[in-house]
Amino acid sequence: MPDAPSDFRYKRVLLKVSGEVLMGDQSYGIDMKTVDVVAAAVARVAREGVEICLVIGGGNIFRGLSKAAEGMDRANADYMGMLATIMNALAMQGALEKIGVDTRVQSAIPMAAIAEPYIRRRAMRHLEKGRVVIFAAGVGAPFFTTDSGAALRAAEMGCDALLKGTSVDGVYTADPKKDPNATR
Repeated sequence: MPDAPSDFRYKRVLLKVSGEVLMGDQSYGIDMKTVDVVAAAVARVAREGVEICLVIGGGNIFRGLSKAAEGMDRANADYMGMLATIMNALAMQGALEKIGVDTRVQSAIPMAAIAEPYIRRRAMRHLEKGRVVIFAAGVGAPFFTTDSGAALRAAEMGCDALLKGTSVDGVYTADPKKDPNATR
């Protein structure tokens, strides 16, 4: 993998993509055409030598389950959301590898059959080798958003920037779509 050209502002970035982005025009679920479009954009930048980490939310899948989660214990609902992020990570991994981009998924919840456990030094080495690293299952604990997980992983990876591909323009104290008092 080539070094990032000097005209790139950032050598290593973490891109946080909301799960809703992967829905395309659907009301929930994964639209693989949309996943392919996002993967192609990530691939273009990775092929230029920029080291890329991804965190993908789970709202596209959890939205379809939200009715079932009403009245559910918050921790259990959050764990269901973490599982949704793993499904999105695997969809993105498949799309990236289909176009020749080496990718690794690391999960904060051990799932040895489908993803590596999150190990900081291993993730760093993957990035140095030019692989895209997708972090799944947030921080592995309930009561934290994927935005929190993205900020944590970006700091741990020594990223030059944390970029958001979401419908919200920053990190807030609460969901600004639901809470008009949420502050950025």
